[in-house]
Amino acid sequence: MPFSVTNVAILLLIIGNFATSLSDVAVKLLNGEISTFQYIFIRQLFSALVICPLWLKQSKQQRKLYSPKLHIFRAHLIVIGSGCMVVAITHLTLATANAVFYAAPLVMLPLSILLLSEKPTIQRSASTLLGFIGVIVVLRPSEFQWAAIFAIATTLTLALFNITARKLPEQQTVVSTLFWTSLLSLPVSASLAFFYWTPISTIHLLLILASAALVLTYNGLVVAAYQRAPASSIAVAENSGLVFVTLFGVIWFDEVPDILTLLGIFMIILPLLPWKTLLKLRLCSNQSSERQKSITE
Repeated sequence: MPFSVTNVAILLLIIGNFATSLSDVAVKLLNGEISTFQYIFIRQLFSALVICPLWLKQSKQQRKLYSPKLHIFRAHLIVIGSGCMVVAITHLTLATANAVFYAAPLVMLPLSILLLSEKPTIQRSASTLLGFIGVIVVLRPSEFQWAAIFAIATTLTLALFNITARKLPEQQTVVSTLFWTSLLSLPVSASLAFFYWTPISTIHLLLILASAALVLTYNGLVVAAYQRAPASSIAVAENSGLVFVTLFGVIWFDEVPDILTLLGIFMIILPLLPWKTLLKLRLCSNQSSERQKSITE
């Protein structure tokens, strides 16, 4: 069925990744001409204001802040990760920076061992190792740039942010989680923005607001997608983001990736593909073709 629930979920994820890729373009267009802390503060303030009406529509129990220490920690992960992301995107190509960002699910393996006492399979460990080698290929130690450190830091904060999501209380709704995380990031981001504030043009402000709106669009579409279909069936669509940023880098910034960068990206994406699901779909497709053939005969 061309418009099955799974297909709709995949389409939502692709649109979401298209949106977040455009957000990276907006950050790239800022070209480091405003303070990184200004970007973080304005983006988080915008996010809190947009989510606030949805948060207010909830019941008092749903609006409540559960596990405040965990939310404060995750809010400051956003501050650190967003700041590092801006620096990485500004000084690296979109493809290189995002290739490192996409290694976050791979970084979650050692973190899950340390923080959640999980025991990964040999297959998962081997896949993670392949992904890490891909990151090394993309960054190439012989041509290592200081901005790559910020890309790696972004990846670590993303991985920690995702891992700690498993510790969130079940009674905390998604809307409340997004609202409190945005709100709790404002005191630190506002203080830093105040000390490093520089005059901001209308164009810069619009780029920041566009970036914030596109990130919120991505978050909303991701929630909608994963509510419709199992993660194992649609997660492969997340990799479309790397394709989009690579194309945008070529079109807007003349950032043509070389063979080694493309090889590294492939090595990072490869372990993230849901091979078991793809194999099952392939087997189902073959069986369907065989039945169709037998009926025809």
